[in-house]
Amino acid sequence: MADVQNNEQQRLDFVRQIVADDIKTGKWDGRVITRFPPEPNGYLHIGHAKSICLNFGIAAEFGGKCNLRFDDTNPVKEEHEYVESIKADVRWLGWDWDDRLYFGSDYFEQMYAYAVDLIKKGKAYVCDLTADETRQYRGTLTEQGKNSPYRDRSIDENLDLFERMRAGEFPDGSKTLKAKIDMSHPNINMRDPVMYRILHASHHRTGDNWCLYPMYDWAHGIEDSLERVTHSVCTLEFENHRPLYDWFLDELGVYHPQQIEFARLNLTGTVMSKRKLLRLVQEKHVSGWDDPRMPTICGLRRRGYSPESIRNFAKVIGVNKFNSTIDMALLEHCLREDLNRTSPRRMVVLDPIKVVITNYPAGQTEYIDAINNPEDQSAGVRKVPFSGELYIEREDFMEEPVKKFFRLAPGREVRLRYAYFMTCTDIVKDSNGNITQLHCTYDPATKGGDSPDGRKVKATLHWVSAAHAVDTEVRMYENLLTKDNPDETEEGQDFTANLNLDSLKVLPNCKAEPSLAEAEPLDRFQFERMGYFCTDLAGTKEKLIFNRTVGLKDTWAKIQQKEQK
Repeated sequence: MADVQNNEQQRLDFVRQIVADDIKTGKWDGRVITRFPPEPNGYLHIGHAKSICLNFGIAAEFGGKCNLRFDDTNPVKEEHEYVESIKADVRWLGWDWDDRLYFGSDYFEQMYAYAVDLIKKGKAYVCDLTADETRQYRGTLTEQGKNSPYRDRSIDENLDLFERMRAGEFPDGSKTLKAKIDMSHPNINMRDPVMYRILHASHHRTGDNWCLYPMYDWAHGIEDSLERVTHSVCTLEFENHRPLYDWFLDELGVYHPQQIEFARLNLTGTVMSKRKLLRLVQEKHVSGWDDPRMPTICGLRRRGYSPESIRNFAKVIGVNKFNSTIDMALLEHCLREDLNRTSPRRMVVLDPIKVVITNYPAGQTEYIDAINNPEDQSAGVRKVPFSGELYIEREDFMEEPVKKFFRLAPGREVRLRYAYFMTCTDIVKDSNGNITQLHCTYDPATKGGDSPDGRKVKATLHWVSAAHAVDTEVRMYENLLTKDNPDETEEGQDFTANLNLDSLKVLPNCKAEPSLAEAEPLDRFQFERMGYFCTDLAGTKEKLIFNRTVGLKDTWAKIQQKEQK
């Protein structure tokens, strides 16, 4: 854990250092304006959470502002549903954009006017090459490209064709507008990149007003410029696009933000590609974008992750200039640290077997004090009903105990959490030899879980009073994928070959202490001895459903020790 703490206390990462230096030199007149610019073509995932925390975090730390801007330049893949989900995710993570909600489509008219300016300067032209022909003309990393046969059209012809493209005279894919840069440039992105393509499709905000849509590289810099962003923070794959970002803004002669690239988040045991996540949903490997096994923010929320744990995770992993893969165990470590401090404790029996305490007064119920959270004294205690019939975990009993099994067995005494010592005296079986019930006695002198004569027991069991138990369903989740790198497959296979067929196990007959009947959706708890759980959104007061968030065992420390050896 020391390494994690040291990492948290490290000096400014390289992005924040750039911002700090710019403030010191007055580069942007003391302003700090960042932006988070998602495409509304899917749900956000944990990788986006890192970017959200970075951009909004920098703005908060340096007294600046962060815009939320939707890069909605591809109407075929974009939906209003995604816009609303992204807004909800950003808010849930604890950030707010105030009155700075923008859309790329807000700037379509200005982008078009800027494109006309470049045509007039002889810096853009209308091209009739098909998409396949464009790729062929572009060349490769080792071979120069060659000029399009339409590259030398006159300015007047280009202006006329571009206006007619906007008017809808031409079919999809028949023409594009390209920047006229250098087909021999060593950076392929600078070889006459496409700025506009024809696409007769309705847009989620502009409807059918446009059939001419800008490409990301063209739109991105203009959006930053119009919003007077100071630090345009992107993931590392856009590093080779930065010269184009700069070229467009320099040629237009407009306000020019600084683009800074950082390494995106990669996590073991999951996929971060929107395309792959969409496949999981469409092929029904999961129940939807918010399936608790998904790395989406809404999936993590439904699983029981807290926004604080994700923000702390983003802080711990830091910001780097090189790609790496973070072990899922670190994310779970950050989660446990937060849930351990904040989650109320409750007792729930997942696989119940009934216990009859034969010497307990018939019909009696008493209420036992149970600690709500030992990490938070202000959480106080609750009253838990105790009676002569209880449920305990089936795995907590063994008729013929093996070595090092210290829980309940015939003739053995154990402690019931917060309650009494109890000894098993008899076993009841059905006609097939299955154990259906245990008969036990209790020691009334051990109330509270301590023996006045000082005798010790080796196990403490959680339990639920049978007469007061609340029936509930518990869904036990494991990793959706079986390999740290899911793309490691046999020839001809893809990542779906590594799907974990046992990633969800439904336990329909669990028994919960009665206080959980009041749980609200997304409430988080520690089920004593069993792990952390969250009330599922699909549950009702009549049918409680809990999702396992994460187990109690923290593997991060062991991983750290192994790496240090």
